[in-house]
Amino acid sequence: MRKQIAAANWKMNTTFQQGERLLDEILGAEVALAAHQHTIFAVPYPYLLMTRSEVEEEYNYSVAAQNCHHRKNGAYTGEVSAEMLHSMNINYCVVGHSERREYNGETNSMLAEKVNLCFEHYITPIFCCGEPLSIREAGTHNEFVTVQLKESLFHLPADSVKALILAYEPIWAIGTGKTATIEQAQEMHRHLRSVIAAQYRAAVADEISILYGGSVKANNAKELFSCPDVDGGLVGGASLVAADFVEIIKALK
Repeated sequence: MRKQIAAANWKMNTTFQQGERLLDEILGAEVALAAHQHTIFAVPYPYLLMTRSEVEEEYNYSVAAQNCHHRKNGAYTGEVSAEMLHSMNINYCVVGHSERREYNGETNSMLAEKVNLCFEHYITPIFCCGEPLSIREAGTHNEFVTVQLKESLFHLPADSVKALILAYEPIWAIGTGKTATIEQAQEMHRHLRSVIAAQYRAAVADEISILYGGSVKANNAKELFSCPDVDGGLVGGASLVAADFVEIIKALK
C-alpha cells in the first residue's frame, strides 16, 4: 500500500510556546501509526529543531520545512537553503505551495531547481500543484497541472519521482466560498497519477503518495481519504487545532 500521510502546514502561525503546546497535545493523543502511515509537521523555520526534538522518538512522525531557496547558497538575506535544512537533519520540505507561487512569484523552473537541491541534500520534496479559479472555470485545469508537473518534475529520473510526495491544492476552493466535491478531488488525483504513468510507467505512478490540500477538516477527512487516489492530506487551518488534527490522522487509510 502507498504511504498514507497526514501533513500539517502551520504556515505563519503560532508563537514558539503555542507551537510546543500544540505538538504536546497532538502527540499526547498517542495515535499509533501503522507502517504505511506517516504524520509530518511543516512548521516555521524557528520551530524546526524544537519540532524535530518532539517527534524524533515517535514512530513515523517527522518534521518538514515550509520552503527552501532555489539557490544552493549565496547573498540571499533572509533565505534558507536545502543544505542548511540537511545539516539540521530535516528530511522533508514543502516546495511550490500556492501561496509561495502567488505571493513570491515562484515559477515552475525555479521549483525544478528547488526539487533538485532537495534531492541533492537527501530531502524529500512535498511538491504542490493546483489551479486557480479562472483556470477551473475555463475547464483547462487538467492541462494546467500537467504543465506544472512537466516543467518542475519531468527532468527527474524515475527513482527520484517515486520518492517524492505530491500535494494537490484546488486553489479555487480555498477561501473563495466554493467547495470542491469528493468526486472532483478524486478526479484530479487520478489525472495526476495518469500523467506520471504516461511519463514514467504505471508502476512508478502507483508508488507516489498524492495528498489533497483543499481545506481538509476533521469532518471530511475520512471521506476524502477513502478515495482510491487520495493518500492523505496537506492540512492548513485544521492542523492548528489539536483535536481536529488528531481526528485527521486517525482518518488515514
